[in-house]
Amino acid sequence: MSRFFDFRKSVFKRPAAAALKWDPLASDPPEVVAVGRGITAETIVRIAKERGIPLYEDAGLVEALARLNVSDSIPRELYAVVAEVLAYVYRVDAAFRDRVG
Repeated sequence: MSRFFDFRKSVFKRPAAAALKWDPLASDPPEVVAVGRGITAETIVRIAKERGIPLYEDAGLVEALARLNVSDSIPRELYAVVAEVLAYVYRVDAAFRDRVG
């Protein structure tokens, strides 16, 4: 039996979160307005919930966004997946407006 223990295998991954801002009337790509791990990620999610901002979970996307800095525009490689997120947000918003009237 090996006495070697690889600590990397048991490392608990801290939750990550990112927030984007996008103006559909402008020609600029979406911009990162918040990004963080652990307590910072939990705070981003809490604030979004408090403000009624729709949440979208995609572990791969958040990992990619977590590598960016606040105020960075998203890179072209992420346009397609971020477009899916924006479509989801618009559907949620439309459903909410239909219910509220």
